[in-house]
Amino acid sequence: MNYLRIVIVGGGIAGLAAAIALREGDREITILEQSSISQEIGATISLQPNASKIVEQRWGLESRLKELGSMVDEAFEVYNLDGERQMRIPLLTKDKYGAERMMYHRADLFQALKERATSSAFPGRPASIRTSSRVVSCDCEKGIVELVNGQVLSADVIIGADGIKSTIRQSILGEDVIAHPTGLSAYRMMLPTEGLAKETDFRSIINPYEGRTLMVIGRDRRLIMGPARNGTIYSIVALVPDESMHEDSANTSWVTKGDHSKMMKIFADFPAWTKKPLQLAKGSALGLWQLRDLDPLRTWCRERAILIGDAAHAMLPTQGQGASQAIEDAEALGAFYDAFENSAMADIPDGVAQINKAIFRCRYDRATMIQAYSRQAAKPAVESGDHRVKMNPAEFMDYNCSYDGARDWEKRQNQQLAF
Repeated sequence: MNYLRIVIVGGGIAGLAAAIALREGDREITILEQSSISQEIGATISLQPNASKIVEQRWGLESRLKELGSMVDEAFEVYNLDGERQMRIPLLTKDKYGAERMMYHRADLFQALKERATSSAFPGRPASIRTSSRVVSCDCEKGIVELVNGQVLSADVIIGADGIKSTIRQSILGEDVIAHPTGLSAYRMMLPTEGLAKETDFRSIINPYEGRTLMVIGRDRRLIMGPARNGTIYSIVALVPDESMHEDSANTSWVTKGDHSKMMKIFADFPAWTKKPLQLAKGSALGLWQLRDLDPLRTWCRERAILIGDAAHAMLPTQGQGASQAIEDAEALGAFYDAFENSAMADIPDGVAQINKAIFRCRYDRATMIQAYSRQAAKPAVESGDHRVKMNPAEFMDYNCSYDGARDWEKRQNQQLAF
């Protein structure tokens, strides 16, 4: 039996998840990461129940992630500048959806996925990761990628998990698709929770040790906060309209280092309790990035190549679904390629192309709906001509979290078409 040779372009969360899902038999899976080291940035990340169910239960990583400090996100709360809670949405969802919304340090989730993809302790042949391997072109028909050093690799399946600035996307579409600036930029910082908890004016309103996602809204600016690593660190994201930025716009086109003093000027009129975490971030790593997303693509696949994650459907973080949709994409790859080598499709010359098209058909409407809702939730800061998603937050949460894998979703889609 000839097992599939798979090349995954991009060694982030999406790429590692794809390797886990596709790891079957003696498949040869090679992950190409353009950076010189295989690691993740320092920030928190949440997975909704639709994705945490896959990662923690199907892929068996619950105990490992708990060792690393995973936390259940118990509620989403919104506060005004006076410290008055305006809204609380309980998020304990296991009884209803079979899993909880989970909060992790990005580096911890990355580490757990990396171990699962590359360790010989799990079924299937371990994936290999090649760093300093930037892909510059892809021949989707022949299944060939070329690296910047001129080396050529061939594969039966090529997965484009190379993010919002994807090279594989350009090869699939035959054109370069540019992500849209959304009118918002974000400062990102992490603090030791212990220090923040000592600030009595902040602690009198918010307990930073509790597993909650909090948003403080002040006119056109927002602070989004929450703990990770068993409450030992606290993450803050400060959303700012681009026109309010004091930073040089030439330096905020993508991801860069933020200027603490300029950030403080933007929030100068905020009350003292809201500025405490911002003040404490002085001297720590301060990231700044411009939020961008993509319009829906006409396709994610071409012959042997297929896109997943941000390469296929980059979305705003307003619904916390970016990473979760990448996990869903990865699970879909595993589901549709399950036992491929023993199936009738393996004997068809374009069997891989047909599987890729089936994955695209299964995933497109759902990911596009979530992408549109995430953009819509950012308005009025983000204005666009896309059609509004006519679901209230409770309905949208059901739409997100009742997901139980690609094959189940495909079955539900077919049943709807039958009526």
